[in-house]
Amino acid sequence: MGVRDSLLAVLAVSCLCLQPQVLHSQEDVVCNSSDSKALLDLMSNFESPIDGWGLNASANCCNWPGVVCDSSSSLGLSDGSSGSGRVVELVLASRKLAGNLSDSIGKLDQLRFLNLSLNLLRSTLPESLLHLPNLQVLDLSHNKFSGPVLESTNLPSLRVFNISKNSFTGSPPVRICENSTGIQVLNLAVNSFSDVIPLGLGNCGSLQNLSLATNGFTGGISEDIFTLGQLVQLSLQENSFSGPLGSGISNLTALIWLDISTNRFSGPIPDVFQNMKKLQYFICQTNGFTGSIPPSLSNSPSLRFLNLQNNSLTGTIVLNCSALSSLVSLDLGSNNFNGPFPEDLPNCQQLQSVNLARNKFTTPIPQSFKNFSSLVYLSIANSSLSKLSSALRILQHCENLTVLLLTRNYFNEELPGDASLSFPKLKVLIIANGQLTGSMPQWVRGCTHLHLLDLSWNRLGGMIPSWIGDFQSLFYLDLSNNSFVGEIPKEITRLSGLIHRNLSMMEPYPDLQLFMKRNESERGLQYNHVTSFPPTLDLGSNYLDGSIWPEFGNLKNVHIFVLRNNFLTGSIPHSLSGMTSLETLNLSHNNLSGRLPSSLVHLTFLSKFSIAYNNLSGPIPKGGQFLTFPDSSFEGTKLWWDDHVPPSPISQNLPRPAKPAMTDRNIGMTIGVAVGMAIGITLGASRIGNSCLYLIIKFCNCVTSHH
Repeated sequence: MGVRDSLLAVLAVSCLCLQPQVLHSQEDVVCNSSDSKALLDLMSNFESPIDGWGLNASANCCNWPGVVCDSSSSLGLSDGSSGSGRVVELVLASRKLAGNLSDSIGKLDQLRFLNLSLNLLRSTLPESLLHLPNLQVLDLSHNKFSGPVLESTNLPSLRVFNISKNSFTGSPPVRICENSTGIQVLNLAVNSFSDVIPLGLGNCGSLQNLSLATNGFTGGISEDIFTLGQLVQLSLQENSFSGPLGSGISNLTALIWLDISTNRFSGPIPDVFQNMKKLQYFICQTNGFTGSIPPSLSNSPSLRFLNLQNNSLTGTIVLNCSALSSLVSLDLGSNNFNGPFPEDLPNCQQLQSVNLARNKFTTPIPQSFKNFSSLVYLSIANSSLSKLSSALRILQHCENLTVLLLTRNYFNEELPGDASLSFPKLKVLIIANGQLTGSMPQWVRGCTHLHLLDLSWNRLGGMIPSWIGDFQSLFYLDLSNNSFVGEIPKEITRLSGLIHRNLSMMEPYPDLQLFMKRNESERGLQYNHVTSFPPTLDLGSNYLDGSIWPEFGNLKNVHIFVLRNNFLTGSIPHSLSGMTSLETLNLSHNNLSGRLPSSLVHLTFLSKFSIAYNNLSGPIPKGGQFLTFPDSSFEGTKLWWDDHVPPSPISQNLPRPAKPAMTDRNIGMTIGVAVGMAIGITLGASRIGNSCLYLIIKFCNCVTSHH
């Protein structure tokens, strides 16, 4: 059983008690008159009516969509007949409801389950909502509620309290457990709570899931959190917590998931994890931790996901792979580790994903990696490595290797072209920004499953081979800033992945995040997963000549098309209007001539456009996106805006700048990779009778839905 399934099982068992016990058929009950009036008043505060509600739809509110009733007898009431139906569930998630929540909600005093998530509700919470005596599950997530949450909350039956992704302010409702002693899920994530967390959470002895993520909390972790011995999941990421991570964290012996990433913690990571025998996920990236990896962490047999990325950890990497028998993903990128490249990693028999980028190793990839059969993803970008030829000959033995990132290493070495190299499962290959010499390597031709190939910012020369068009899945090709010569191979216009992209085939490994950062003068871009990369064809800044093939118009899926800074001649084909997904088109700094095709106005998604410094002349097409482009898009041409006046160039046709020498190029493109994670934890419970409760906890955001 995987960690997702095991965590699901733990939480599912703990929450089975939350199911409303509706035993009577919905058709047998007639809505209680006071509940019907309360529901109508509730709807009157929304900006639009609810489909299927109101007396015109049915006089019996128990038949309204999202409403579940139970008879008085099954509720054990003495003030009504068995046919009087009391509302026990109200599920109006994802209905685009806008407006305020009426105080009449408090009149539904038998309500057990309330889900108003994923709407547009605003303003503060009515006090009556926080005093419903039978309410077990309250989900108001993904709305626009604001203001403080009243400390006078009195929900004695409460098990789940989810107000995540709103705009609540002030102090968090930490005293909620004084009257809600059985609460198991408390989700306050993605709000505007701030300051130091006051004492009070220590009263939540039954709490299993606590998320305070993405708020403005400061100071250290409240000590009473360390007393919550039943916590399974603790999410504190994206706040401003500071200081050391207290040793009291070891008291949380039931924890499976601990995320303290993107805070300001500092000092060493405490060596206290030997008591946390169930811990499977430890995520503490982007903090200020120093020192080395604590032995109790590097010897944890339960640990499956370890992310220490972007801290200030130092020393050599020491992991006991004999003990780390469950480790699947390891991210130690962006630290100050040094010394020899860790040879023991292939002994972590379950390890699939390794990110060691942006450290400084004194030895190359070791021979032991030939036995790394479980390895799927490897990033060693910017790690002071050398001996590229040896590294590739070793890594080809990793039979499941799918993603390989070697950016900013192996400077001024030759990219081996040995056709005997073989990477049959490779889907992502990035060997950029190393000033490598050589030509397009023949062995790449055998990587038939490639989705993404980036060899940019090197000194590769020769002609681009025609076999580049044979890749059936390639949708991202960046050969820019090299020294390729000759014509663009016409076969490149037949790349299937740039004509029609099959997204279901694109993801090489689902728990990854890939980051791309252009040079410092440009805005950094982040792409989560390979599917987030825009379909791209970038052949800019080479020595390519010849014309632009009209067949480029067949590439309907390309978002970014760059041929800038080459020696291309001829006219711009009208057929480029067939590239209907284009967002960026850059043909600047070439020797193109003729008129600018008016058909380009049909590129409705085009937001970045440049044909500057070419020999183009004539009027600029009117309409479409062209009215939004600045004059700089047409500099150095003889184009003009108005075809009813004599030609007046936008700017003097300046001579085309000389192509800079390769050694003087700005090596500003860096591509890094961070091992990321997108884990959804789904908690479900079967429906009894007509009542159903699903608790979905995803990214520490407990969102309940009802079917």
